[in-house]
Amino acid sequence: MIAVGNEILTGRTVNTNSAFIAARLTSLGFQVRRVTVVGDEVEEIRECFLEALGRNPKLIISSGGLGPTYDDRTVEGLAAALGRKLVYNQEALNEVTRKYKEKGLELTEERLKMALFPEGATPIPNEAGIAPGVYVEVNNTEILLAPGVPKEMEEVTETFLRSYLKRRPNVFYYEESLTVRGVMESALAPHIKRVVREYGLYIKTHPKGHEINDPYLEVQIAGSSYDKDEITRKVKNVREIISRIAMSLGGKLT
Repeated sequence: MIAVGNEILTGRTVNTNSAFIAARLTSLGFQVRRVTVVGDEVEEIRECFLEALGRNPKLIISSGGLGPTYDDRTVEGLAAALGRKLVYNQEALNEVTRKYKEKGLELTEERLKMALFPEGATPIPNEAGIAPGVYVEVNNTEILLAPGVPKEMEEVTETFLRSYLKRRPNVFYYEESLTVRGVMESALAPHIKRVVREYGLYIKTHPKGHEINDPYLEVQIAGSSYDKDEITRKVKNVREIISRIAMSLGGKLT
């Protein structure tokens, strides 16, 4: 895992993105080997990717540096590491163009920069923001570049893991979800934190409605194990526990 940003190196921003990604990968059965933080310099980013690729990992995920500003340089650094040109990706360009037109904003060179990809890369949809994620496969290593804004990073990472990741650990992965109406995410949060601590599963709430006026949550529960029956029972048990908690808070399951 690679976290990009001078704000992390200086201590201005706490690196919560890496904590999220590490927990999510662990829930899938991956063993996280290294977390690196690097500044917003193309050469530093290039060297960081080359060093990581030199260890032949199955997966590299970075966060940060995909935006429109001059110091968002992660894509440039990866392209330099791979020896590939930066080109406009048509799918990403269409998406960026659509989002800015919907907002009635001008398509400046800085905004179009978010559609510049290393040759051969694939965009990962970002429903929480503008900049798409970037997916590249190099030999036996899959690489994801995710945005740095936590909500966008989570959205892009989850989409990638669900729909784009090709090679997973040789363990059984099991996931269930439930939808809850009438309970605010903030009200359920301390209970989720306790259940995660107790059972060691990945549990994520995805708000679908308005936090105050129309709270509506999808709760995702997932985990991995070499024992298919064990992890299936564990996830189903936790789903039942969260269901009871939600109803005790006045929620309705749909």
